Amino acid sequence: RSTLFPYTTLFRSPYRLEVANRELSTANRDLEAFAYSVSHDLRAPLRAIDGHVSRFLDDADSTPQVQSHHAGAIRRNLAHMGKLIDDLLNFALIGRRPLQKQPLVLWDMVRTVLHELPHSPSVVYEVSPDELSTVQADPALLKQVLTNLLGNALKFSRDADSPRIQIGCERRADQTVYFVRDNGVSFDPQHAGKLFGVFERLHKATDFDGTGVGLAIVKQIIERHGGQVWADAAPGRGATFFFTLP
Repeated sequence: RSTLFPYTTLFRSPYRLEVANRELSTANRDLEAFAYSVSHDLRAPLRAIDGHVSRFLDDADSTPQVQSHHAGAIRRNLAHMGKLIDDLLNFALIGRRPLQKQPLVLWDMVRTVLHELPHSPSVVYEVSPDELSTVQADPALLKQVLTNLLGNALKFSRDADSPRIQIGCERRADQTVYFVRDNGVSFDPQHAGKLFGVFERLHKATDFDGTGVGLAIVKQIIERHGGQVWADAAPGRGATFFFTLP
């Protein structure tokens, strides 16, 4: 027996169609990023491992010091490749797990993350708990956002004379904009958009560790909540990362 479905079921609202198109576009970008990472970033440690193994085998009379050097380089590259794979899997899974939004006191989330970050007595955190309102968000995913942003600020401000990280919010038009600001190493504002791409790095890996996936995860989570994320910087004045949560 045939069943008649309501018109609104067959033809979704423009808003639902817009959301579906945005999710499809995001999925396509993620697939392109994954393909690039496999062809480029994951191959880099493999090439390094192959080079060290080849030199190790070619030099039959190598000294223990040389052998130790090659073995150490191989282990470091294996660890780096493992971290790349873990971050890629995390990036893929976050985009597919259902959102479980609920009211959250943002200051409680910030306080939890600050307690879990590596402690550095030289870092000063500036935050006004009363300004951080209640938001509607997935607890685990919002914690991931705060962990990545605060960890990023901590990493890039570690060499500042007096490392300072500010967590706050401000009203812009009809929405609340949250931010994490540091006084560490800044970046060229012309390349701000590249910060949120998978494996995009604006600083040398030898200067600052990481895989280049953390900010891509932040962008993915915020956009899944229907918000926006962006960054700003000025030479010698650190960087600020902004996000909104509708």
